[in-house]
This record gives sequence, structure tokens and C-alpha cells, in this order.
Amino acid sequence: MLQFTVALPSGQSETFSLPQSSTVGDLRILAQKSYQRGFLRLVAADHSVVDPTKSLQAAGLEDGDHLTAIAIEAKVAATGAAFALFCCGGDRVVTWGKSDYGGDSSEVQDRLKGVQQVQSNIRAFAAILADGSVVTWGDPDYGGDSSEVQDQLKGVKQVQATGRAFAATLADGSVVTWGVSRSGGDSSEVQDRLKGVKQVQATESAFAAILADGSVVTWGGPRSGGDSSEVQDQLKGVQQVQATGFAFAAILADGSVVTWGDRDSGGDSSEVQDRLKGVQQVQSNQSAFVAILEDTDGGARCCLGRRAGSGHGSVVTWGDPRYGGDSSEVQVRLKGVQQVQATEIAFAAILADGSVVTWGDPDSGGDSSKVQDRLKGVQQVQATSRAFAAILADGSIVTWGLPGYGGDSSEVQDRLKGVQQVQATYGAFAAILADGSVVTWGDGDCDSSGVAGQFAHV
Repeated sequence: MLQFTVALPSGQSETFSLPQSSTVGDLRILAQKSYQRGFLRLVAADHSVVDPTKSLQAAGLEDGDHLTAIAIEAKVAATGAAFALFCCGGDRVVTWGKSDYGGDSSEVQDRLKGVQQVQSNIRAFAAILADGSVVTWGDPDYGGDSSEVQDQLKGVKQVQATGRAFAATLADGSVVTWGVSRSGGDSSEVQDRLKGVKQVQATESAFAAILADGSVVTWGGPRSGGDSSEVQDQLKGVQQVQATGFAFAAILADGSVVTWGDRDSGGDSSEVQDRLKGVQQVQSNQSAFVAILEDTDGGARCCLGRRAGSGHGSVVTWGDPRYGGDSSEVQVRLKGVQQVQATEIAFAAILADGSVVTWGDPDSGGDSSKVQDRLKGVQQVQATSRAFAAILADGSIVTWGLPGYGGDSSEVQDRLKGVQQVQATYGAFAAILADGSVVTWGDGDCDSSGVAGQFAHV
């Protein structure tokens, strides 16, 4: 038996004994279980990260060596019916769910080295590697097969997706697209204008690229925002673009907003245009937009996904009134909005005091009255297409919405402790716990029990 001492940066250490035939991964699993830390990287005395796939001998480790364990964050990406779990810089991606939605990555697993980011559309995944190349899997017709553009996918910095296509932004500011042509997979008509691209956003079937000069180039389905010709002269000084399923909203440098695309899905903001001033951030679901405005007391500004503490953000909504475009019934409560999340047809806003306000389709999460007394100290909210899941300050979870879409977590509630992150497919949630385990609920096709043993090796 060989002995190794593994210490955390805090100074806490423990000695483990393993057979000579063991791998570095075996040592890491012992450390993860002992420290109740889900995802650790082992660092040798020379400050090099030790490869978990190697044997102890091949890694150059000797009896009595001391190593440091560094905790890293695991991330989860999701298509409509599959999940992919990875760690930035890691050499393994664990996938589960429906195989034709990307739940089976076995054919590309040996190429998934140094994964930096994973993006997804309805039925396919695209992973950016450390060398700037891209690996895709899932339904080939939806972009899961990128072979036709593989030689162009070099120096990739960002990948964005419509429902059926991908767009990769390269280091030189150009863009490479693949997938269904009418959903943005073919950008040939605007390729000569796609230079100096800083950011790409997408509806269900169209892309919008912000250029370095603050202008915007669009392509894909015309009715879904792929044609911005009617507002092109207004698209100057664009800072950010957000999208519903079929429309875009661009925030300009002066805090005003320009919209285009399907009128009923938020492409027409004329009724609220005079209120869209000092806009800090825009969020959306399939059919409506929510704009968070600058705080009114001159204090901290509010941004989605970030607690501003003293911020007092009010909101303006537009789009389909049935699905969140009309927030009049809760408008008086929408003060100090810190973060907004959405199902396809409902919204949930986290306020500065950690409470939550919901509106939109009541069955799809727009009515949270049954769990309102438990929604205190909310840190983050995630959503499937028809249900919400809120992470509380104590690491527990509160869910509401349609039960079959993850709105009922009662069967796994006793396991939902120490939750670090939640991700969602169309109908299922996956929660990463502090000890590195994963709990899933909702759509049974996304049950992670069959791959539970692989999480420790990510």
C-alpha cells in the first residue's frame, strides 16, 4: 500500500492509503469523499496538475508524497432532453438523457479534452476546447455534425445557438455557422459583414451579431428577427441584445431599447417605448420581454444574475400579455428586482429581500402562491419550460409549476441539500450538490442514476 497526504488550501490535510495499482483518479475520489467536495484537481509539489487518468506510477507519484486539492466548479449544459456535466479545463464530459438529444457522447468522448464551454440547442451540443476547436454531438441535422465547417472552427471564443443551428465567433471577429439553414445555419448572405463581431444572440431561428462599432447584423428566419431592415438605422451604439423565441430587443448606449421580429412575441415595444429609459438589462421568455430599469435613488444598479444589494430596479414588460407581457397585477411588488428567470410562458423575479414575485401563465410557474411562504432568502432561480426551481440560502430547493416538468420535487426533496447549481432541460432539472453528486427530477428520460458513478471522474 502507498500513502499520500492530500491537503486543502485552508491547511486541512488527510493521509490516504491505496494499492500500488491505483490511479490518480482513485486517490482523487477518496479525497472528494473525505472532504465532501464534489470536484477536485490534485496538484503535485511542482505545482503541476496531476492527470486523474494515469496510474500513480505513471504520474510520477511516490509513497509519502504530499499533494494539494483545489476545488473547481462543475457546470451543466442542457438540450431539450439531455444534460452534459463538465468542469472547465477538464477532459471528461458526462452526458445523460435521450441519446438523439445529445445524451450519448460516447462517439466523441476521446476528443473532449480541455473543455472550456459547452453550448446547446434543442437536440445537439457544441463544446469549445482549450485549443479553440469545437466538438459537436447529438442530432446531426440540428448541428450535432459540424464536419462541413470543422476546418473553419479554429480560435473559437464563443458559441451561440438557435433551436436548430449554431454560430461560433472566432478570435478574429468572424463567424462560422452550421445546422439547419433556415434557422441561421447558413450565414453566407451576410458573411462579408460579419467582421469585428463582439457578441451573438439568438431567437428560435435567427441570429443577431453586435459588431465592434455598435451596429447589428442579423440572419436566419426573417419573421423571427432575421430581418432587421426596418430598424437598421436605429441600431447604433448597441450594448446588448436579448431575444424571445421570435423577436429581438437591443439595449442602446443611452439606455433605450429597439425591438424587431414577431410583433406578438415582443417585436413591437411601441406601447411601452416612452418608459424604456435607463434600461440596465433585459430578460425574456418565449413570448415576452422584461426590462430592468436603473434604480431610482441613485444607488447601485441592478443586473440580472447579480445581487446589487441596495439596488431598486423597477421593470417594464411587453409582448404576449398572457405569458408575462402584462405584469400590471404584480407591478406594485416589482421593486428592487435583482434577477429575473423565465419558463417559456411565465416569469419569476428575485427581489432585494430574497423574496420572489411571479406572473404569466399560472400553471407554468406564473402562480407561486402555494410555495410563497417558503420563498425566502432565494439566491437563484432556474426554469424548465413549465416549472421553476429556486435555490435558497441554506442550499435547499423550492419548486413550483407543472409537476411533470419538474414543478414537483417531493420525491427527491430529502436529497436536495447543499445545492450549488441547477440546470434544466425542457422538462427536467439537475442539481449539483456540494459533495459532487447530482439529483434529477421531472422528465424521467433525464434520470441521472444510470451515470451517477461517472460524476466523481469529471
